[in-house]
Amino acid sequence: MSDLIARSAMDRRLNEIITPTVEDMGFEVVRVRLMTGKENTLQVMAQRPDGSIEVDDCARISTAISAVLDVEDPILETYTLEVSSPGIDRPLTRLKDFDRWSGYVAKIETEQLIDGRRRFKGTLQGTEGGEVLIEIEEHGDPLTIGLQFDWLSDAKLVLTEDLIRDVLKGRKDAGQIDETQFDEVETVLDGPDEEKD
Repeated sequence: MSDLIARSAMDRRLNEIITPTVEDMGFEVVRVRLMTGKENTLQVMAQRPDGSIEVDDCARISTAISAVLDVEDPILETYTLEVSSPGIDRPLTRLKDFDRWSGYVAKIETEQLIDGRRRFKGTLQGTEGGEVLIEIEEHGDPLTIGLQFDWLSDAKLVLTEDLIRDVLKGRKDAGQIDETQFDEVETVLDGPDEEKD
């Protein structure tokens, strides 16, 4: 069983090359994806084990990855390297992600048709063995199904109010967000107070 959802053999190969370098720096690789087209982009999402990452960290990771890729040279065409954080509506690429984000809404795609469908949207219910559990609506009723992790081709959290609130609260509790930022947001939302005579 793969430990990271990858869409292609090239993504898996790039992950094998990049991950040891990123982990040596104290970060986790969340996703590696080579997006091909008129311009090729190698997208690498990374974070610290606590889920945080700073812009300076992305720059350091980018420099380290570039050096490794220059030596290994797995991509024949020219490409742009993009290192970023996973964001709030993050991709779910490791089995542990489905446990970590249990209770939140996600969209999951499978490589093959399962009961006539490939796309599933519902509330994550964690994992059991090598299966991802997700509660979906079936004929108006909730139904929890298990999807083998190896069957998945893509999975990501859906941006909901609960997700945004809980992620921001978690960052604030961890000291990653200054509480005055919330005050500034509230001021902007409420508009400036007008002085009354």
